Amino acid sequence: MGHPRKALRTTAVGAVSAALIAGTALGLAPAAGAAPAGVRFVDITGDGGTVLKANVVTPANADGSRTYPLVVLPTSWGLPQVEYLAQARKLADSGYVVVTYNVRGFWQSGGEIEVAGPPDVADASKVIDWALAHTPADARHIGMAGVSYGAGISLLAAAHDKRVKAVASLSGWADLIGSIYSGRTQHSQAAALLDGVGRLTGRPSAEVRQTFEDFFASNLAKEPELVAWGKKRSPATYTDRINQNGTAVLLANTWGDTVFSPNQYADFYERLTGPKRLEYRPGDHATAELTGLFGLPNDVWTDTRRWFDRYLKGEDNGIDREPPVRLMSRSTDGYEGYPDWKSVGATRKKITLSGSTTIRANVNSGADGGIVLLSSVLDQLTRVPPVASIPLLPRRYAAVWQSEKYASTQRVRGTAKLHTTLTGTKESGTLVAYLYDVGPLGLGKLVSNAPFTFHGQTPGKPFGVDLELFSTAYDVPAGHRLALVVDTVDPLYIEHNPTGAQLTFSSPEADPSYVSVPLREQ
Repeated sequence: MGHPRKALRTTAVGAVSAALIAGTALGLAPAAGAAPAGVRFVDITGDGGTVLKANVVTPANADGSRTYPLVVLPTSWGLPQVEYLAQARKLADSGYVVVTYNVRGFWQSGGEIEVAGPPDVADASKVIDWALAHTPADARHIGMAGVSYGAGISLLAAAHDKRVKAVASLSGWADLIGSIYSGRTQHSQAAALLDGVGRLTGRPSAEVRQTFEDFFASNLAKEPELVAWGKKRSPATYTDRINQNGTAVLLANTWGDTVFSPNQYADFYERLTGPKRLEYRPGDHATAELTGLFGLPNDVWTDTRRWFDRYLKGEDNGIDREPPVRLMSRSTDGYEGYPDWKSVGATRKKITLSGSTTIRANVNSGADGGIVLLSSVLDQLTRVPPVASIPLLPRRYAAVWQSEKYASTQRVRGTAKLHTTLTGTKESGTLVAYLYDVGPLGLGKLVSNAPFTFHGQTPGKPFGVDLELFSTAYDVPAGHRLALVVDTVDPLYIEHNPTGAQLTFSSPEADPSYVSVPLREQ
């Protein structure tokens, strides 16, 4: 199998990215004893006596005569507690008490990294306790928000602490396994990035270090343990609790998030029964919120404040009457509103995958999903996603099907779904499916992709494959085609194809193969 070398290679990529992020964090870290005006640095005792480094920002006119809604902001993975300082000041200026804290195991906070384990959830409640005792915070109006790691912890805390009335979960996760192990495939670049940043800026616990080792080792015997470990740390596991608490939940993510894929947020959103809002924008992990961390105008943070104004202050600002699903296409600048997620891709068009095609494994055909963080950022800024020359892809290693040439723009919205019949020559294997927008010269721009891994199949025996590609919003111009490409190697993932393996895709008459593409009605 080729995955051990790939894991080492992607770990190197993760380490480089980690160094960049760590450098940014170092630039944000506060000097000892220095506190900007209006900011108070404090120590908060978390679960088990662990000291959490935090800062407090209160409204300028706070004099102890009244209380204010409280917003708690846990930090992102690898960043210090001043990460949210600009937004904390904006919230305080609009009448909130804000406490931001460095999660355990990172920077100057005590303890070890638990990856949103029970101690992290208990810490959030301890921070709320401290704020109610030491600030003019109102116990009846408490919210939590965060980016990435802080987003996941905020959702988990809302499930376990009824005092949390509203959450803004930005670029976070609802299903940890569905994010970095979707399709039973290790998202190796994303995991290596997290592992590298954790080691550079914090102290991973022994359990966390072992979990990463088991993840990269592809030990099937450990798979049930990994799944159970991830389930415990997934807000989706506790959806019923969040619904019972009536928590108002804002979910915001990007189409190209290579750490926490957009699909798992959409599935979670559909299961929520309380006040809820779902937003998608172009970009990669946490890039949509980034400018707001520097105090610049930012739609994600603006909507976060509006969400808290409505559900913590009770202001009638209209956000609850707007379409609850709000998205921006990767191809346009304007927002689109929908009444629910199912309405996003209300129309579906199938591309038939006819015939029988056999490809050889272990070789990258040239089709791939890009590089974690970098490729989707490039798409966000320049609208240039990863590309491949479809006519030049070697059919020995890539299966290719194309649609007819479209007479009008095809507005892809939502989740494309692949259905096919697969026969492998080995009991295990990995495939990666890509949907491309193909122009007149055959250059394909990546619309979406997703990996799929199988184990325990009988060699030579066909079996069905149903795979959801990562959700997206992309406009295919008139005169272009859509192409589905399937190969077996992608630098983003660990592949499980034994040397010499072959995969055959067929389309039986009784069960034809297709890719179903969700389209916005014209």
